Amino acid sequence: MINITLPDGSKREFPGPVTVAEVAASIGTGLAKAALAGKVDGKVVDTSFQMSADSALSIITAKDADGLEVIRHSTAHLLAYAVKELFPDAQVTIGPVIEHGFFYDFSYKRPFTPEDLVAIEKKMTELASKDEQVVRRVLPRDEAVEYFKSLGEQYKAEIIASIPANEDVSLYREGKFEDLCRGPHVPSTGKLKHFKLMKVAGAYWRGDHKNEMLQRIYGTAWATKDELQQYLTMLEEAEKRDHRKLGRELDLFHIDEHSPGTVFWHPKGWTLWQGVEQYMRKVYQDNGYQEVKGPQIIDKSLWEKTGHWDKYRENMFTTESEKRDYALKPMNCPGHILIYKQGIKSYRDLPLRFGEFGQCHRNEPSGGLHGIMRVRAFTQDDGHIFCTEAQIQEEVKTFTTLLQKVYKDFGFTNIIYKLSTRPEKRIGTEESWDRAENALAEGLRASGCDFEYLPGEGAFYGPKIEYTLKDALGRPWQCGTIQVDPNLPERLDAEFVGEDGSRHRPVMLHRAIVGSLERFIGILIEESAGALPAWLAPVQIAVLNITDAQAEYARNVAKTLQDQGLRVHLDLRNEKITYKIREHSMQKLPYLIVIGDKEMAAGAVAVRARGGQDLGAMPLESFIERITSDIANKTS
Repeated sequence: MINITLPDGSKREFPGPVTVAEVAASIGTGLAKAALAGKVDGKVVDTSFQMSADSALSIITAKDADGLEVIRHSTAHLLAYAVKELFPDAQVTIGPVIEHGFFYDFSYKRPFTPEDLVAIEKKMTELASKDEQVVRRVLPRDEAVEYFKSLGEQYKAEIIASIPANEDVSLYREGKFEDLCRGPHVPSTGKLKHFKLMKVAGAYWRGDHKNEMLQRIYGTAWATKDELQQYLTMLEEAEKRDHRKLGRELDLFHIDEHSPGTVFWHPKGWTLWQGVEQYMRKVYQDNGYQEVKGPQIIDKSLWEKTGHWDKYRENMFTTESEKRDYALKPMNCPGHILIYKQGIKSYRDLPLRFGEFGQCHRNEPSGGLHGIMRVRAFTQDDGHIFCTEAQIQEEVKTFTTLLQKVYKDFGFTNIIYKLSTRPEKRIGTEESWDRAENALAEGLRASGCDFEYLPGEGAFYGPKIEYTLKDALGRPWQCGTIQVDPNLPERLDAEFVGEDGSRHRPVMLHRAIVGSLERFIGILIEESAGALPAWLAPVQIAVLNITDAQAEYARNVAKTLQDQGLRVHLDLRNEKITYKIREHSMQKLPYLIVIGDKEMAAGAVAVRARGGQDLGAMPLESFIERITSDIANKTS
């Protein structure tokens, strides 16, 4: 007899080997119909998977996260099936699940068009409606290679040939289409109902620019119609908020072909930049950080000592002078250690906190560049804390609390905390890893944070915490981090004199709150849809006159506001007031001041808040109190 243990602890007994589908049917017809896959002893499998020994089983449906993964995986295969039906000469390559959907890469003699996508999606719907059974079979590697060669699928044959010779491979068939895959998949194509193809992009075969450029079709798939529609609505809203579009409309910045991957900041954009940088500079000053500045170009020998030359050489910009090789720094940490090493340090000096708005350069592939979110030249709010091992926990607690306040000031309160632990390949003793991981975990707990572990995701030299914020659309952005690093101080021979009078190595904590300022500003623009709060808005107030008769009074109002340190635009153009109001409203300014004869006679101002809210006439002093309160409280 075989005992199957269900999630509620109950057991079901079967006389012999039993499949996931059969167990689901024994529980009820509703569950049998809803079953997409099973989780047997923690591993997700097809419903056809047979259990021949006592097992723990969960039936996976569309309501489960694993079920959505299976749906998306299977929809990628449905996409390939449809492409082969419509374009028999196309070759299929790989089609994995990604966040919110899937993609599949194809080799075809001509570019796919938008009309092709419509036709492919229609064919997918047609094939799904046939509710064809998805069947798995296993072949020896060499037999599978020959099979796909016989189909003319050279890319699939190449993929399989790279698998060790003694391994078998699994194939999945639905109707006339069969594909290489580990699975699992839905039991039949009828389970795939809510999907949409999104776009076509280029992708090199196996990610190597020396190989053929393939065509990548992206799609999304969901468990329900409502979830699909919610996602598409979110994408529409995200498109409206695209920082590249808003950057042009609000005259903040541009990217130029003469310097790809770098940002040309316009006056208003640079004002926004300075708002973020000066805020973070105050954070440094108020929390025990000493601001430093390292050089942009450093001799190759230092990067060899730190190990960056071996690991990051392809992403480093290099130059040569007087027969010496240099690199533009891709990160700031080695420079901070060199600053630390100037002069003898005592245990009394620790923790020692350095902060730098350090500009870094990384030679990112051109295909990965994205507005100001991913660039080749960027500035980090980079900090490094030199401390003892015993001080790590308190530093993590203090840093986490500080990060929470900073994110709240910028309007983000939904933060996800993840602790990445020791990878398989690592340096250091198990005891030192235990202490470092425990210190990070206790630091998070002391800050009142719930967190999840990411086993094996730490750096080779130490564990780290990742801080991910969620924006108004629910999109995650990993910005902050704190990492334990005993490695670089060892490589660059950093020391301090301990209480016992002997030399010791400090631990180095790499930490950032906003990360890349360019990327963070892009996030802020999209979060606010360009309607930045008053404390960050490049222009906080526009002063508009109705006729020339109020021009002098308008100038005096603008001057008074500027003397209060406010950022003011004075618009005295000979245009209709409705035109000027509309134009400045489109610039998403926090406040508009309109001045006519009534306001001038009363020594007052008529105020409009963003969104068309008419606040009426008020004394200028009252308006100054209002906007300075907004700025102080970081609202509006």
